[in-house]
Amino acid sequence: MPIRVVRLGDPRLAGEGLRIGTVRRPPRGVPKADFAARDFYDVWLPEVAPSEALLKSGQAAQDTDRWRVFTRRYRAEMKQPEKAHVLDLLAALSRTVSFSVGCYCASEERCHRSILRELLLERGAVIG
Repeated sequence: MPIRVVRLGDPRLAGEGLRIGTVRRPPRGVPKADFAARDFYDVWLPEVAPSEALLKSGQAAQDTDRWRVFTRRYRAEMKQPEKAHVLDLLAALSRTVSFSVGCYCASEERCHRSILRELLLERGAVIG
């Protein structure tokens, strides 16, 4: 029963389960009642999103060096006890229930969800 790492807003996959938005902000211009129906997310979990300042630096990271800095800083943020506990919980849940985590970014390669995937794998998560 794996975690799927998805782009929020993309059509849901069969058996995807609960979709968790690991983003700093809700989708713009979408009524809260429509988040799930429009395939954004069922539950919002901003605790594992990059901080506001870090998010801006990640979005501006146009080269490999800046992306590495973003990666290092995001990993440091996720070491904070309250955030690490959430990651541990998600990893443990992945062994018993199906769900997905995601972000809006078009490319996972330059999105915090690529690092989130790594962090979950490091905690023993089952990822599909």
